[in-house]
Amino acid sequence: MSRFLLLALLLLAQVAAAQNVEFDKDNFRSDKDGLKEAQREVKTGDEWYDMDPPRYEQALPHYLAAQKFNPSNARLNLRIGDCYLHSGYKPRALPYLQKAYQLNADIDPRIHYLLGQGLHLNAKWTEAIAEYKAAQPATAGKNTAQLTAAITKKIKECENGLKLEKKPSRVFIDNIGAAINSPYADYGAVISADESVILFTSRRDNSTGKERDPETGGFFEDIYQSTRTASGWSAARNLGKPVNNEGHDATVGLAPDGQRMLVYVEDNGGDLQEAELRGAVWKKPEKMGARINSKYHESSAAYTPDGRSLYFVSDKQGGLGSRDIYKVEIEGRGPAVNLGPTINTPYGEEGVFLHPDGKTMYFSSEGHNSMGGYDIFKSVFENGKWSEPENLGWPINTPDDDVFFVISASGRHGYYSSFRDDGLGSKDIYQITFLGAEKPPVLSQEDQLLASRAQPVKEASLAPPVPIATAQVTILKGVVTDEASKQPLEATIDVVDNSRNELIASFRANAQSGRYLVSLPSGVNYGIVARQEGYLFHSENFDLPAGAAYSEVVKDIALKKLDVGVKVVLNNIFFDFDKASLRKESTAELERLQKLMVETPALRLEISGHTDNVGKAEYNKDLSQRRAKAVVDYLVSKGIDKGRLTFAGYGDTQPVATNNTKGGRQLNRRTEFKVLGK
Repeated sequence: MSRFLLLALLLLAQVAAAQNVEFDKDNFRSDKDGLKEAQREVKTGDEWYDMDPPRYEQALPHYLAAQKFNPSNARLNLRIGDCYLHSGYKPRALPYLQKAYQLNADIDPRIHYLLGQGLHLNAKWTEAIAEYKAAQPATAGKNTAQLTAAITKKIKECENGLKLEKKPSRVFIDNIGAAINSPYADYGAVISADESVILFTSRRDNSTGKERDPETGGFFEDIYQSTRTASGWSAARNLGKPVNNEGHDATVGLAPDGQRMLVYVEDNGGDLQEAELRGAVWKKPEKMGARINSKYHESSAAYTPDGRSLYFVSDKQGGLGSRDIYKVEIEGRGPAVNLGPTINTPYGEEGVFLHPDGKTMYFSSEGHNSMGGYDIFKSVFENGKWSEPENLGWPINTPDDDVFFVISASGRHGYYSSFRDDGLGSKDIYQITFLGAEKPPVLSQEDQLLASRAQPVKEASLAPPVPIATAQVTILKGVVTDEASKQPLEATIDVVDNSRNELIASFRANAQSGRYLVSLPSGVNYGIVARQEGYLFHSENFDLPAGAAYSEVVKDIALKKLDVGVKVVLNNIFFDFDKASLRKESTAELERLQKLMVETPALRLEISGHTDNVGKAEYNKDLSQRRAKAVVDYLVSKGIDKGRLTFAGYGDTQPVATNNTKGGRQLNRRTEFKVLGK
């Protein structure tokens, strides 16, 4: 009997603990003033909550103040939970929704669906599925089909989450630090290809207009910038005018060299603009054409590495879902092209980013196999089509929205914004470090070479290293200067496909620093040409075979003025081995030389050939002379007066580097010209 009595008392205690308490004086006779204040807070919260559309962010602090006074009101807990579901702290909704259900299981027809959302956002996949199933509408109503479809999708997302969490991605996710993050919302990070510059959007109290958005209550968005130093990221600075103005200004894209930026502005329903960095100053953003912007909402975009095309997101009519990704040539005339059903889904796509390798795209989607909200996906363009998007997995993706992901050219670091427990503000920027595949276990590190019952003969064997996959791209960067004065030059950098004799892209070095950066995807024989009016061109060659791993090359370029006696190496003149026949990859360089002579009618040149010291000196001299003559013959065939050209072969007599190394010998094998007169 005593055991039954104890159980009954426990049950009564649970019922009492779960009793709904209304905000009336009968329940709070001893604290009438506290009750009045709590009622005022509830009333104010309701005014914000009942607006059309509801102002959840403004309602929440009032509801929380009232909840401190009375934590056992079902309606109040439900509304707090609903406010959190519409905030940046969505997982916090769950205990309030559970409390509301505990106090009154019939508090709201949506309660099971809301509980499902709360559990879903806390990665409680199985429990969330059960609540979603309990939320299925029992009878056919006006919105039954729509609700059923939404619940079915939520259940599928939870099933995806269960699978993805079992095989987490090998990554470190670290807060990027207080130099960039603030107590306010920081997000939308974009980076230069070499991670030397980061720009991002923030809602800080030092915004340009210092005004608050009347709809959200937060400060207007502004764009901030930080640079990487030897000790880490520099303190972020507001770009100020003319990039930022009194309204919303947000980063959405950055060219790989950091010299051009795409900006989102609230104009014409939401448009994209472009700003250019001239020296140390960002110029006023300019509107992009009607082939990109429309009367609808264009929200994010990314440059291709050559800067000629743009991928962007729009909700304009004719798409496959609520928001789609399109591609358009910036300077072309053709319309923007929808990327099609492999990428775009019946749901929303957002936050597109193209890797500097020119073929790997990252974007966020509510479709595909998302585990909830927007997840980040990866797709590769090969053989004329996009690959099936791959979910980046847990813990990069979460049940909440994961958007605006960018990644360095090396593929080692990604950046995005997230709400996390170690955050400094409402939303922070995080760095993701990709660790690569896990090293397989090795049971024995020795090879049994010869076995005998007495003493086996063994040899130590190192376990093979597990390579970390890197992007197939080379980053070439450096500073362009005047050779004589050493002052920086705002030179043009042309990137040429030598095998096709095709100009791929043109960039400009920074007007103040002379710095340049170009990304070179693998699989192309590149000619890199720096040119500036009043100077002789300078060429470099980068022959990158398909599949070549990521590398970063620093090449400073000193341009020479056109003076008698000046020598210039023609790094993109190619000959077959041990022959003097020009290869077709030499065409672009030869045409540059021809153009120089046409533009400078009095110019006289000596074309010279040089070799390393491998082989007999007499043979090397003859080969180098025949190669120099081949260049002269080409120019003459294109109409250049033979009297303006001489040729000479110097063999190995004029080395520019040691012949004791492979690299040095390669530098010595060259074709160059010397100015004889102008």
